[in-house]
Amino acid sequence: MEGDTGMKEVSLEIDGKKVTVQEDTTILEASKGVGIDIPHLCYDPRVPPIGTCRLCLVQIEGQAGLSISCNTPVAEGMRVCTENEEIAAIRKTILELILSQHRVACTSCDQEGACKLQDYAYRYQADEARFGLPERRPTERNYTTKSEAILYDPDKCILCGLCVKYCEEVPMAEALTFAGMLDEMRVSTAFGTDLPESPCVLCGGCIAVCPSGAMVDRAAIGKGREKDLIKTRTVCAYCGVGCQLDLNVNPRTNKIVRVTSEPEYIPNRGNLCVKGKFGMDFVGHPDRLTTPLIKRNGKFEQASWEEAIKLIADRLGQIKSKTGPDSIAGLSSAKCTNEDNYVFQKFVRAAVGTNNVDHCARLCHASTVAGLARAFGSGAMTNSIDEIRNAECIFVIGSNTSEAHPVIALHIKEAAARNGAKLIVADPRDIELVRFAKLHLQQQPGTDVALVNAMMSVIINENLLDKDFVKARTENFEAMAEAVKEMTPEKAEKITTVPAEKIREAARIYAKAKTASIIFSMGITQHTTGTDNVLSLANLAMLTGNVGKESAGVNPLRGQNNVQGACDLGALPNVYPGYQSVEDPQIQAKFKKAWKTNLSGKSGLTVVEMIHAIEAGSVKALYMMGENPALSDPNLNRTRKALEKVDFLVSQEVFLSESAQFADVVLPSLCFAEKDGTFTNTERRIQRVRKALSPPGEARDDWQILCDVSTAMGYAMRYENASEIMDEIASVTPIYGGISFDRIEPVGLQWPCLDKDHPGTKYLHKGEFKRGKGKFHAVRFREPAETPDKKFPFILSTGRQLYQFHTGTLTRKSRAIDQKSPTGYVELHHEDAEKYSIGEGDFVEVSTRRGKVITKASVGSRVAKGWLFMPFHFAEGPANMLTNDALDPIAKIPEFKVCAAAIKKAEPDLER
Repeated sequence: MEGDTGMKEVSLEIDGKKVTVQEDTTILEASKGVGIDIPHLCYDPRVPPIGTCRLCLVQIEGQAGLSISCNTPVAEGMRVCTENEEIAAIRKTILELILSQHRVACTSCDQEGACKLQDYAYRYQADEARFGLPERRPTERNYTTKSEAILYDPDKCILCGLCVKYCEEVPMAEALTFAGMLDEMRVSTAFGTDLPESPCVLCGGCIAVCPSGAMVDRAAIGKGREKDLIKTRTVCAYCGVGCQLDLNVNPRTNKIVRVTSEPEYIPNRGNLCVKGKFGMDFVGHPDRLTTPLIKRNGKFEQASWEEAIKLIADRLGQIKSKTGPDSIAGLSSAKCTNEDNYVFQKFVRAAVGTNNVDHCARLCHASTVAGLARAFGSGAMTNSIDEIRNAECIFVIGSNTSEAHPVIALHIKEAAARNGAKLIVADPRDIELVRFAKLHLQQQPGTDVALVNAMMSVIINENLLDKDFVKARTENFEAMAEAVKEMTPEKAEKITTVPAEKIREAARIYAKAKTASIIFSMGITQHTTGTDNVLSLANLAMLTGNVGKESAGVNPLRGQNNVQGACDLGALPNVYPGYQSVEDPQIQAKFKKAWKTNLSGKSGLTVVEMIHAIEAGSVKALYMMGENPALSDPNLNRTRKALEKVDFLVSQEVFLSESAQFADVVLPSLCFAEKDGTFTNTERRIQRVRKALSPPGEARDDWQILCDVSTAMGYAMRYENASEIMDEIASVTPIYGGISFDRIEPVGLQWPCLDKDHPGTKYLHKGEFKRGKGKFHAVRFREPAETPDKKFPFILSTGRQLYQFHTGTLTRKSRAIDQKSPTGYVELHHEDAEKYSIGEGDFVEVSTRRGKVITKASVGSRVAKGWLFMPFHFAEGPANMLTNDALDPIAKIPEFKVCAAAIKKAEPDLER
């Protein structure tokens, strides 16, 4: 008999229970599936079995001796006994031997009451002194001594090897190993390197899998024992992966003590990155805003909620009356919940009367939505995260996945290193994924269309296309084929610097795979040709039939935790919730009826256009919720002047950010840990966000603040809770039609989910595209808006790094993260550094046509000669002081990824 996966199923009996599982299942896994708990200390479902602890011994009928259940596969007709007197006696002895090497300190251990070793010792009444009590190991250099994140106690270590195996198998960092011999054996780093200087990526997996309390979160020590903490399951507030995690809160202090996750959680399987694990210090940070602030005579003064809301309503009302609703604009937030974003855009449209509403998706994935909607009819990630592991080929282009979406990178690495997938990485930098790649195509920034078109030229010329798919499911093939014909690999080599033969090899690998997944992010989108880049990738996928099936597709990785949801819920100037056009009279009539007010039928301004409109004097007021354009926008000098100029500025925030400092009124809002609602992750999965903490001071929920302001302006809005808002969302948003809090409580649902009986959608475009037939587009290569010249001879690109997030408002509050990433830098090639007499760590001046900044030099070979790279997270030496605000003509996204730059060693008096 075969299951849904095509793998043979077997039937067996475990403790008298009949069980049917796949043939590659172990006895331990089969037992867990039917609720039988076999003791184990060295097993974790995310790593291959180790079998060192021997606690999971079972008896198999007809076999001599006992078997290790964690690495013994099931067999047809097998009869297993997991517990009897003999097994119990052996387990007791094993535990007593383990305890002889483990310094028992349960009463003072943070893991007390939630420790597997303690639990099993109690269950089997193990005598901790039977084989002698362990002596404290001699004090010696500990590799975690200098780490702000992790502390290792060798006296509690039972040498199960699970932390070492996890580090090797899951993040594949290989930071941990065993050192010493016999009684002196311990876990360490290679050569005993201090943890902050090792390959450790601070995912915290070693802490999560440790069964004995030897690996712990340093900041959590003494803050609360595991058994006394209250766990609240919610969704991480950082990138778009949407990792589910547990906030472990001490109810006496109202503080998060530690962050954990479980292997059964979707989509992260219990894995976290450094930000999710160690980046929550901001939640209880003393700098949190706790009361409304009003600026008087250039200084902020505390105010009451009534006073602040009246001032906002009066000023917005006056501006609306004098210069019209279109003289007011609003910036919503990808950091806030779906419910917050829905209410924000409703406030702007219904209470103010304009479609001037946008958010930071304009700066990251506006070209994704524009391109994929034109090609497929939907602008979202086509496939699911979990499918990536099973793809035969993965083409990563414009995505430094290991740093920007670390948990998705785990799936990519697993596919390439364990499952035989051929990984192609196209990136101007030598990123971490290159280590696992079959091919690295190091294209010059801004030349993606030339590279992809050349690959398609090879596929067509060598007859590697999927003719049946092209004929049955697409249109406009001839126009596309004519456009790519001219881009031969040799011509592309001159443009991209990628050797022609590498381009041919990449095309063949991608086209010949049964399932090929394209993964991209802002390296593709943040260009004046961003929409063209996305359309080219859509062309490539359709050409080879890699849309509408599992483990394939075109998969944009959304940058922030709820950037997908903010787009879905209409925080865009041209669409209502569900991507329903504001210019369609029928759609407008639908929302007019639902919201009981007249609505504008004209598309509004985008983020950068708002800034330009403030300069021009046509926008007089700006309302920001959780946005920080003073650090995130391109050409910051221009943006900051506009924020200073605008007549009235409101900021709804958790901290007094760089942008909030320009505001006339600042309103304190809740962070994700203090609110209920939903986020929608990059794979379209709508997930529950749950309140774990009481809010600080007078801070209030974003949607509640907006309702009060709206009501004060004359448009009454009132909801009892976030669930009621989601019910309204479902009533007006077809793709969310079947979503409600009770349905998404366990693991969420992926849209489109059309009604209460709809199961959600794992992957899009099965059988038919949203638009009917997929449309090929004739895309030709165009140069970036700015190219190097004699004065600015370098190409500068910007992006993210692993240890920080966006503008650093949240991550820079973490001591563990700050230790790894204290300041900004610019990467340059070692030959360029030698030419300009620049050494590692030297202060340098980087300049463009828009400004200059001072930062530190990072010298190496991650970037090619003539190219520079800067992370944009840092307020000191801000990279976006340099970036170009030239826009993609369709998506209106700025060109963060390419501009002409110069670099020189900083003058001594400029160093800081």
